[in-house]
Amino acid sequence: DLTIEKVTIGEAEKETTFRVSKQKDAIKGAALIVTIEPTTEIVTVHYATAPDNAAALDWVAPELTADKKQPALFTQGQAILTRTWIPCQDSPGIRITYDATVKVPTDLMAVMSATNPQKKSADGVYNFVMQQPIPPYLIALAVGDFEFQAIGKRTGVYAEPSVIDDAADEFADMEKMLIAAEKLYGPYVWERYDVIVLPPSFPFGGMENPRLTFATPTIIAGDRSLTALIAHELAHSWSGNLVTNATWDDFWLNEGFTVYFERRIMEALYGEDYANMLEVLGHQDLMADVTDLGAESPDTHLKLKLKDRDPDDGMTDIAYEKGAFFLQLLERKVGREKFDAFLVKYFQKHKFQTITTEDFIQYLNDYLLLPNEVRMDLNEWIYGPGLPDNIFLRASKNFASVENQVAEFYKTANTNSLNTSDWTTHEWLHFLRNLRPNTNVQLLSKLDKTFGFSESGNSEILAAWFEVAIKNGYAPQILPQIEKFLVNVGRRKFLTPLYRAMKENGMEAEAKAIYEKARHNYHSVSKNTIGRIVNG
Repeated sequence: DLTIEKVTIGEAEKETTFRVSKQKDAIKGAALIVTIEPTTEIVTVHYATAPDNAAALDWVAPELTADKKQPALFTQGQAILTRTWIPCQDSPGIRITYDATVKVPTDLMAVMSATNPQKKSADGVYNFVMQQPIPPYLIALAVGDFEFQAIGKRTGVYAEPSVIDDAADEFADMEKMLIAAEKLYGPYVWERYDVIVLPPSFPFGGMENPRLTFATPTIIAGDRSLTALIAHELAHSWSGNLVTNATWDDFWLNEGFTVYFERRIMEALYGEDYANMLEVLGHQDLMADVTDLGAESPDTHLKLKLKDRDPDDGMTDIAYEKGAFFLQLLERKVGREKFDAFLVKYFQKHKFQTITTEDFIQYLNDYLLLPNEVRMDLNEWIYGPGLPDNIFLRASKNFASVENQVAEFYKTANTNSLNTSDWTTHEWLHFLRNLRPNTNVQLLSKLDKTFGFSESGNSEILAAWFEVAIKNGYAPQILPQIEKFLVNVGRRKFLTPLYRAMKENGMEAEAKAIYEKARHNYHSVSKNTIGRIVNG
């Protein structure tokens, strides 16, 4: 969907012939074929995108930003959307360096996954350099009324003026996270680690663009309780950005390693039970995806088969959570000290390279399993469906207490007996996920009046609560709050289960009506997924 205006070759920009192939793949697009000469080293493509065609780009109207004064723009390249705004060979198996010159209105700032400004340019021109080779899906651009605030020597945050102070406070431990990560798996090689808080239409929790993580505002909870997402995106600086899956079939090599690494960072900073709570919640998410996909589905394999499919289909919790539990099992087999030493060598050996699942299996056997005389069936984890029986799951003392209180609540139906004063977001999520199916509307209304779930400022709690409400018949009483959430939040993780629950629980008409109001607020990644749910 790019408009190719002309193509030139060489430094002199000699115009050459080109054509766009008549065959257009619905997922991959069409080939751009350029006539070159034997000595050609430079090809320059003059082109334009269109506002409705470039799926990577989200053009955000002023009223959909936090400050509601200036428009904004951001890109989302993963998995193969960079090709919709840059004519490039867009595969994770390719690594490139890049530089860019970007001109924007003088009252806006441009930032990229590269060297970045910390103040607005007087003439609106910004120059960027990414010297380390990265896969094309990590080329990223954001433009808006952004300010910068430093957090540590190598860390800081960008956000709109009304958000910047809250964001800086929420992410106050970023520098500590970076130091903890380096102690685990070696030096951080990207110079700076900054985060930008984007408008609510950003479709993911975070995106690990090198040097500048793109983040959803839904992680600003006011109590730093959702910053495991920052640890996750930081961990990608090693697993994903430094060592990259060679194909999207090998996606688990990016995400499984990163979830495992994220929890090690959180454990180092906040203690073992904090990490255990994250693990239990992750296991719940994994089980939900296995149920949704089907226990025998090939989409529950770690090694995927995405030929002739949109690679976005493989971005489920299987890669994230099943991958992390596989690595945790390896740690348990050889001991943490040996496993950590193995990972340090793995990252060093493969830095700035891509790797396939089969390459990893060979490396794993040669440098961890055989030297430590460990025998285990790798195939059932990597090429088999569902969850193997030898999955290892740690328990959480805090969650055990929550489960006892849930049981007591159903005995007494008394919300005042619940001792929730020191609960974090994680305990609340575990509480909501442990409410029984078919809990009656009266009990849900009582919980809502006592704890104010429907008016919570925490997006994780809101999403979990609204799903419970929809599935148990309480949604009609709080439909305005549900609609407000779905219209104003574009994060696909929250949207998908809520729209699906509405469709499956007699609220299909309401789902369609809300989607029509909300769809123009969503990035194409979310719009495509929710459109399929709502419209069948």
